[in-house]
Amino acid sequence: MERNTLRQGTVPDRAPREITAPGTGGVGDSPPRPDGTLKVRGEFAYSSDLWADGMLWGATLRSPHPRARIVSIDVAAALAHPGVAAVLTHEDVPGRRHFGLDHTADQPVLAFGEVRHQGEPVALVAADHPETARRAMERIRVEYEVLEPLTDARRAAFDPSCPPVQPRGNLVRHQPVRVGDVDAAKEAAEVVVSGEYRVGVQDQAFLGPESGLAVPAEDGGVDLYVATQWVHNDLKQIAPCLGLPEERIRMTLSGVGGAFGGREDLSMQIHAAMLALRTGRPVKMVYNRQESFFGHVHRHPAEMRYEYGATRGGRLLYADVEILLDGGAYTSSTMNVVANAASLGVGPYVIPNIRIDAYGVYTNNPPCGAMRGFGAVQACFAYESMMDRLAEACGLDPITVRQINAVSQGSALATGQVVAAPLPMAEMLQRAADLPMPLPLDASDIRDLPGGVSQTTRGEGVRRGVGYAVGLKNICFSEGFDDYSTARVRLEVVGGRATALVHTAAAEVGQGLVTLQAQIARTELGVEQVVIHPADNGVGDAGSSSASRQSYMTGGAVMTACRAVRERVFALAAARFGRAYDDLSLSGGKVVSASEGALAAIEEVLGDAVVEEVREYHHAPTERMDPVTGRGNSHTQLALCVHRAVVDVDVELGLVKVVELAAVQDVGRILNRLSLEGQIHGGSAQGLGLALMEEIVITDGRVRNPSFTDYLIPTILDMPPMRLDILENADPRAPYGLRGAGEPPTLSSTPAVVAAVRAATGLPLTRVPLRPEHVTGIA
Repeated sequence: MERNTLRQGTVPDRAPREITAPGTGGVGDSPPRPDGTLKVRGEFAYSSDLWADGMLWGATLRSPHPRARIVSIDVAAALAHPGVAAVLTHEDVPGRRHFGLDHTADQPVLAFGEVRHQGEPVALVAADHPETARRAMERIRVEYEVLEPLTDARRAAFDPSCPPVQPRGNLVRHQPVRVGDVDAAKEAAEVVVSGEYRVGVQDQAFLGPESGLAVPAEDGGVDLYVATQWVHNDLKQIAPCLGLPEERIRMTLSGVGGAFGGREDLSMQIHAAMLALRTGRPVKMVYNRQESFFGHVHRHPAEMRYEYGATRGGRLLYADVEILLDGGAYTSSTMNVVANAASLGVGPYVIPNIRIDAYGVYTNNPPCGAMRGFGAVQACFAYESMMDRLAEACGLDPITVRQINAVSQGSALATGQVVAAPLPMAEMLQRAADLPMPLPLDASDIRDLPGGVSQTTRGEGVRRGVGYAVGLKNICFSEGFDDYSTARVRLEVVGGRATALVHTAAAEVGQGLVTLQAQIARTELGVEQVVIHPADNGVGDAGSSSASRQSYMTGGAVMTACRAVRERVFALAAARFGRAYDDLSLSGGKVVSASEGALAAIEEVLGDAVVEEVREYHHAPTERMDPVTGRGNSHTQLALCVHRAVVDVDVELGLVKVVELAAVQDVGRILNRLSLEGQIHGGSAQGLGLALMEEIVITDGRVRNPSFTDYLIPTILDMPPMRLDILENADPRAPYGLRGAGEPPTLSSTPAVVAAVRAATGLPLTRVPLRPEHVTGIA
C-alpha cells in the first residue's frame, strides 16, 4: 500500500488556526467572542469537520454484552471487504494495552480476555468510506461466553461472595470522614430526621460527538486533531499505548462541541492513531449519537442514606451519612468523585459531630466519571433534601434553618478545612428569598400550564410550589494534586501595531476561555490587538477544562506571563528613554511615566524587538484527605450558589413546569459578565434536567435509551426565565480575586426544583429525576 506523503506539520482542512480576538475589552468587560458568530451561523469548524486528502474512516466494534469472556475473534471477512485498509484487535496494540485517566490504568485499548460493560471496544476498522467501515465492522465474528453481570452497586460494595469485576476486587475507594462523637450526639438530639436518596445516571449530552483526525508523520509519529478537555493528560495515556515517545505525538485541540466532563477520558484518540500508523494514511473517526452514549463516561448514580439530629430550635448536632457511588467497569475519576462526595457530603453547614462513609465501586454497568459538579451534585441533592426535612420537623421555614447552620468565613468544614475567603451564605439566602416572585399562574394561556400546548389541563389540578437550595463546590483540583497551568505570551509589532500572542494548551470547550485570555492580555499589556494560538502540546500543560479551574489557573498563567512581558517592556523603555524603571506603567497602548506623562507608544518602545515569556501558575498547595478521619485541607477554593425555584405542578398527571429559577452566586470578581451569566444559566439548565428528565436507563447492565429521542434534555421550552443576583466578594488568593463559577449552579438547581415540587405535592420525593408516577404519588 502506498504510504501517505503528508509531512510533519501538515495542517488538515478546517484544522484550528490562530484567532484574532476582535474589538476591545479588558478584565471586567464583555467583548464579543471570536468564535461566537461562526457558531451561530453554523460555520465553526468542529472536530467532526476535519478533512485530509486520502483519508480513511475508522469504525469501532463494541461488545453487545455487559459481561462476557471473549472466546475468539475472526476478522477475515472484514479484511476481505472491498475498500477496507485495516482491521485491528488487541493483538495489534503496539505498546501498553491499558490506559486510564487518573490513578489506575485499567481500561483496555481493545478488549481481551473479558468484556466488562456493554459497548466496550473490541475491534477497529479503517476503510475508504464511513459506511464501508461500518459494514465491514459487522462482518467481524466474535464468539462470546456470556457471563452473569454484577450490576448492583450495594452488592458490589458489601457482599464478599459476589464475583469481582476487577481482579483487585470491587471497591474503588472508601473515604470516611469523622468529626466528634456521633453516637453521643444521638443521645442529646431533640429532633431526628432521616432519609434515603437516589440519583440516576445523567449524561453530559454534549451535541458534538466524539471525533477527530489522526495523521501519520514522516518521523514515525502522529499528529492528532481531537476534541478533548486536557491535551497533555491525553498525551500521557496515548504515548505508552502507541509505543511512541511523547515528542513524536503532536496534539492540537480541534473545535469542541461541548464537554461537561465527558471528554476528560479518552475515546477515539488511540484507536484513530493506531489505524493511521498501520495504514500510513490519515484516519478520521466520528461517533454516531448511539455510539456516543457508549463512548464516554457518565455521572455516577448514587444511593445515599442520611440521618440528622438537631435541637428543637433547628441547630444541627450530628450527621450520620452513607454515600454509595457506582463507578461502572473501570476506575476513570471515581477516586476523586468519592473524595468530593465525602468532603462535601454535608454541604455548607456547621455540624459538630459527623460520620460519613463514601464508597465508590466497580460494577458491569457503563463506566462513570467526570460530569459537571461531580460527587458534589449527588451529595447536594441529599443534604439539601435533609435540610428541608429538618425545617419541617422543627417548624421552621427553609431559609431560617439554613441560616442557623450556615458556614461563613472562619468556619470549619467537615474535613476540618477552615473557610479562608468571604462566604456570605446567610446573606445570599436572604437575598434569594427577597427577590421578586413571578406573576401568579394565568390559566387562560395553555402555554403557561404544565403540559403546554398538548392541552392536558385548563388549570384544574395545578398547584404552585417554591423551593430553595444551596450548593457548595470545590474549585480546581484537590487532595495534593500539583495543579498548574502554563502560558506563553509574546509581544511584538505586526503591521505597525503592537500585538500580543497568547499560547496555552487550555481547552476552549464553550466556556469562553479564548475571550478571557484576550481580555487579560489587554488589561496587563495595554494593547488592543491580541491573537490566540491554537491549543496544543507545543506549550506546557494547562491542565483540564474542568473543576471550574481554567479562569483561575490558565487565567493566572496568562496574567503572570503578561506581567513578565510588561516588566521587560518597562526595561526597554527605561533603557531607551532614560527613565526610572519603577516609574513606568502602561495605559492606552503607551508606556507612561507617573511623573512626566506619556513617554512613547508601545510600538515605538518595542521597535523590532520581540518580547516573549513563559510562566507557570500554581495555586496554594492542598492535602490528601486522611484515609481514616477524612481530615485535611483538601480543596483550593470553595464557591456557593443559592437557587430559588418556582414550579407549577399538575398533581393529577405528574407534569411539572418550572416557572422561574432565581440564582444568587458569589463569584469573587466578575471577569466577563456575559460569559458568567451564560455559565450560571447553563449549569442551572443541567441541574433542572437532572431534577425532571435526564436519565440513562440501565437494566441488567444494558442501556435502554441511547438516543436523544429517549434521553431527554431541557429545551428552550423547558428552561424558564432566570433572575440572577451576582455578588463580588474577592478571594485574595485568586487571580483578580475571582471565584470559579461554572459548576456551583449545577448543584443547587436540582434540589431547589425538587423542593418546589415537594411544596406543591406534599410528597417526600427522594429520587431524581422525578417521574410522573413519583409526582402523583402512585410510585
